[in-house]
Amino acid sequence: MNVEKELTFFLECKDYTVSKDKFKLLHDAEYDMLITVPKPSENDLGKYYESEDYISHTDAKRSIFEKLYHSVKTYAIRKKVELLYSLDQKTGDLLDIGAGTGDFLSKAKSKGWNVTGIEPNESARELAKQKSVFLKETTKNIPDESFDIITMWHVLEHVPNVKEQIRELKRLLKPNGYVIIAVPNFKSYDANYYKSFWAAYDVPRHLTHFSKTSIQKLFNEKNIALQKVLPMRFDSYYVALLSEKYKTNNMNFLKAFWVGFFSNIKGRASGEYSSHIYVLKNH
Repeated sequence: MNVEKELTFFLECKDYTVSKDKFKLLHDAEYDMLITVPKPSENDLGKYYESEDYISHTDAKRSIFEKLYHSVKTYAIRKKVELLYSLDQKTGDLLDIGAGTGDFLSKAKSKGWNVTGIEPNESARELAKQKSVFLKETTKNIPDESFDIITMWHVLEHVPNVKEQIRELKRLLKPNGYVIIAVPNFKSYDANYYKSFWAAYDVPRHLTHFSKTSIQKLFNEKNIALQKVLPMRFDSYYVALLSEKYKTNNMNFLKAFWVGFFSNIKGRASGEYSSHIYVLKNH
C-alpha cells in the first residue's frame, strides 16, 4: 500500500532543535490529522532527542525560558492532579506514559495514588529516581486491566504507531477506566499564524498531529469514548515564544505574549486552543 497516495501535502517544516532537516506534513482526510514524512526509523528516532534543549528530559533552569517553563510546569502539575479527582476517582492505580523526569507522578504519589510510569529516556529515568519515582522502560510486561487512569501528557504525538498504542491503552485499562491525552492542536490560531515556524509541529519528534476529530475517531475504534475536551491555555504562550525564536532567532517576549493571548481569545470562540486535554472513558 502506498501511504503517500492517500495523503495530501499540507506544509513543509524544519527540525529547529537538532538536525535542521526538512520534513513534510501530509493531511490524512479520513482522520483529519497530519503525518510527518519521511518518518525516521525506530533506530534513528533517538538521535532527534539528543539535545540539551529538549526540555522535558531535563530539570535544568539555566535560562529565563527554562525557569519560566518550570514555574508554569509546577502550576500545571497541580491542575493535572486535580483533574484526576474530577473523574469519580478518590485514588487508585495510575499509569503515566512518557513520564519524563517524574514530577507529575511524584505529586500524584504524594496524594495517595499508586503510581507507575513509563519513560524510554535513561537520563530522565535517573532524574525521576532522585524523586523516589521508579520508571519502567516499556509497558510490555504489565498485566491486562491494571489501571484506573492512564495519562499521556504531550506524548501521543511522539508515538511511531498510534493505533498500536491505543490498542495497548485498551489492554491496560480497567473496565470504565479513563485515558487522559494532551496533544497540540494544528487547527489553533497560533498554528495558523506561525505556519511552518509553529513550534508544536516539532518535526520529526512529533510524528502525528491531531485534531478533535482524529482523537475521537481513533479512540472510538477501540470503544473508548470521548467525554470532554479541555483547553491548555498556557501552551499558546510557550509555543509562541519558541515559534518566535524559530522565525526571527529572537524570543520576542512581548510579541509572543500577544500571539498567545489572542490565540486563547480565538480559542474561546472557536473551541480550537493551542493544545487540548482529552478525557476518554473505556467501555
